[in-house]
Amino acid sequence: MEPTASFFFDFRINDLWFLAEAAWRTLLISTLSITIGTALGVVFGWMLFEGRWTAVLILGPLLDVFRSVPLIIQLVLFYNFAPIIGLILDPFLSGVVILSIYCAALVANVARGGMEAVSPSMRRAARSLGMSYWQDLRYVVLPIGTRAVFPSWVGVALGVMKDSALVSVLGYVELLKASQILITRTQEPLLILTIAGAFYFALSYPISRYAASLEKRWAS
Repeated sequence: MEPTASFFFDFRINDLWFLAEAAWRTLLISTLSITIGTALGVVFGWMLFEGRWTAVLILGPLLDVFRSVPLIIQLVLFYNFAPIIGLILDPFLSGVVILSIYCAALVANVARGGMEAVSPSMRRAARSLGMSYWQDLRYVVLPIGTRAVFPSWVGVALGVMKDSALVSVLGYVELLKASQILITRTQEPLLILTIAGAFYFALSYPISRYAASLEKRWAS
């Protein structure tokens, strides 16, 4: 058989389905981690914004650790340390825990920046209208702050989605791990990685386009 005729020889339709399932697992772990991490990050950002001593002395340095230590090291350490303290977690749950905390550490600074973007005069005006602290936070600070930092949050979300590939070191078969498995069997790295890249693009591009359209809507 000629060399050019064997390019797709070892790649089967079932392999494409295998990659599609792996892309779904990538989307699942990313969505859970980003959702949980964003919720935690907003709470942490609020604590840092308020400047309470517990946040300044404890939470701030702790979040710096998660932002500074490479994610792959966090994943391996947690996965191996969890059984020592009695937590028996599979690679998926371990990945969700670490990715969520990592996302929260990044979102915390974004959320704090959004809250700081609201001018004190606007907050005083809200309070003068009879709003309570929590009403001011809900109806003034969060909506305005969200618009200010939304592009930064989208960048964090897309980054976490791509970083989810590192969970493969724990044995979780997401898109990158599935690609490695198929490359080992088919010996067709160019083809497999091209398809995997197309799946990553299909996952990320709609988010980018929706975020851009939402920003335009807010600006109009």
